[in-house]
Amino acid sequence: MTFKVMGVTAGRKDSNSEILLKEALLACEKQGAEIIMINLRDYNIMDCIGCTACTEGMTEGKYVGCTLDKRDDKKAIMDVMLNQDAVIMAAPTYDLMPTATFLKFMHRNLSYESSFLEAIHAIEHRDRVGALIAVGGSTRSWQSMSLEAMQATCFTNDFKIVDMYLATRVPAPKQCLLHDDMIKRAEKIGNNVMKSLNTPVEKRGWLGDEDMGWCPNCHSNALILGEPQWDGISFPIECQVCGAGGDLEKTEKGKWKFVIAENGLCRDRTDIKGRTHHVEEITHTQGGFYTAENLAIVKEKFPKYKNIKFPKIEIIKK
Repeated sequence: MTFKVMGVTAGRKDSNSEILLKEALLACEKQGAEIIMINLRDYNIMDCIGCTACTEGMTEGKYVGCTLDKRDDKKAIMDVMLNQDAVIMAAPTYDLMPTATFLKFMHRNLSYESSFLEAIHAIEHRDRVGALIAVGGSTRSWQSMSLEAMQATCFTNDFKIVDMYLATRVPAPKQCLLHDDMIKRAEKIGNNVMKSLNTPVEKRGWLGDEDMGWCPNCHSNALILGEPQWDGISFPIECQVCGAGGDLEKTEKGKWKFVIAENGLCRDRTDIKGRTHHVEEITHTQGGFYTAENLAIVKEKFPKYKNIKFPKIEIIKK
């Protein structure tokens, strides 16, 4: 069987993100994968306009697509991406997070929510894997949300992240070529993707650095204080990325670790069941808004804000 692997980068042409991505894709190609690669800067991708058409459709149990489908290149790319066996994504970090080019593209994914589309039988289930490469000019301290933000955008379309790599202290274009260890690590990304694809789905797991991150579920470094969710479920500590719930405990060596509770994966965003739980939340919160009583209250109160006109910045074009 020939696997299809797609590379997506959002960095400068021929620079660090693209070089490391190509090295990973070369490793996949050597093992017989069919490769395709895009740089998001070559395409017209519009910002999500917050119209809520896709989520309103979800509350009604139907697929309505994205309002912008016919106005930019997003759908054409997604039609290809969702038919891949694996996707490797690479993006530069400019200020703690991945570039806005990457986030703008990925934040449009809600209208392609795989668990919802599968639930209404609009698409067939497909087990996809993914890997992430983030690149920046400083240490992890100044890239602290890059891999986490990238991974947080992958769950919507069932990309099971099996490896992640943070390339640090390469601020200049092509500077990664001075570091053979970075090139080898990118190659390992590709090898791990192929290893995962050649593993039965039920046995696929994390193949990246064993001790990476606080969370043993998604290996992110982002933990937050828990709070009651819409359905009342609460944990003392939560993983900001995958939603795993649990608490901090001290090891025998006196170090802290995040321990997931027995029911701590009930909202696991890396799992279809967990994301279906979120679709239920959308139905509960957004669907509950459109009542005659609520709409009447909004209609009464909104004119105050509609009629406020504050000064704005006027741009004079030369």
